[in-house]
Amino acid sequence: MSVFKKQFLHPRFWTSWLGLALMRLSIYLPVNMQLYSGNVIAFLMRPFVQSRKNIAARNLKLCFPKLTVEERQKLLEANFRTMGMMLIETALSWWASDESLAKRVRYKGLEHLDNALEEGNGVILLTGHFTSMELGGRLIMLKTPCHVMFRELKNPLFNAVMMRNRTFHSEGIVLRDDPRSMVRALRKNKVVWYAPDQDFGRKLSVFAKFFGVTAATVPATARIVKMSKAKVIPFIPRREADGSYLLTLGEPLENFPSGNDVDDAQHINNIIENEVRHSPEQYFWVHRRFKTQPEGKKGALYK
Repeated sequence: MSVFKKQFLHPRFWTSWLGLALMRLSIYLPVNMQLYSGNVIAFLMRPFVQSRKNIAARNLKLCFPKLTVEERQKLLEANFRTMGMMLIETALSWWASDESLAKRVRYKGLEHLDNALEEGNGVILLTGHFTSMELGGRLIMLKTPCHVMFRELKNPLFNAVMMRNRTFHSEGIVLRDDPRSMVRALRKNKVVWYAPDQDFGRKLSVFAKFFGVTAATVPATARIVKMSKAKVIPFIPRREADGSYLLTLGEPLENFPSGNDVDDAQHINNIIENEVRHSPEQYFWVHRRFKTQPEGKKGALYK
């Protein structure tokens, strides 16, 4: 998708162009200045994202009921600082050079990926919506070509920029609404980067627990594995305190799929939940993860 379209010259996109320009410049900052800038961005965006902050606060209350109010507030503030850094990490994933990124990343468990590819049925890199997810996808591509899932953004300019850069760095794009293209890639022994941990509505989901809360969960992972015989490898990107990144690849899932959609969805949720607990401040809590509930369940979880 081209960003050089007449429609993007309209004044309503000027703020977006300014944001993209600042993001582009941020990749040249020293690491300590990037970390500082992430905190500044988080502070500046506070007045504009109060509704999202309320969603995050509600999610944290649902998922960590044993924390005190003060502990949850501290976690919420830490989460929004990582949200500020997320913009810079996205810029790094789009425009930073391979050489500069390679100096900032460590890998753990790459042998699991190599061994799975030797079996010839493709690999699903199963991840969650961590704030470093976009950069994590770029960093794993320093080691192996990947196909990436893509879901259109509401802002058409940002959508075009993301599509262009993901296409440039990846081996291929798999649209969220076209799972057959994902199966085709896996059957060619390709690696597909996939994050299923969002609420896509009742029609596409089964209900499983996430942090003990009922959550609409897509059963697509198990169904795609059944069709492709691909291996599923948990893949977690984390930002360290010094601004470096650790990418952890776990062992392939065993006895998956089980043949029961709900059990398989629960298995996926358990994996992601376990990883979120290691660094909850780096998870994308601003998503209405529990918006869709079983019919007949009284009370909305979000106002």
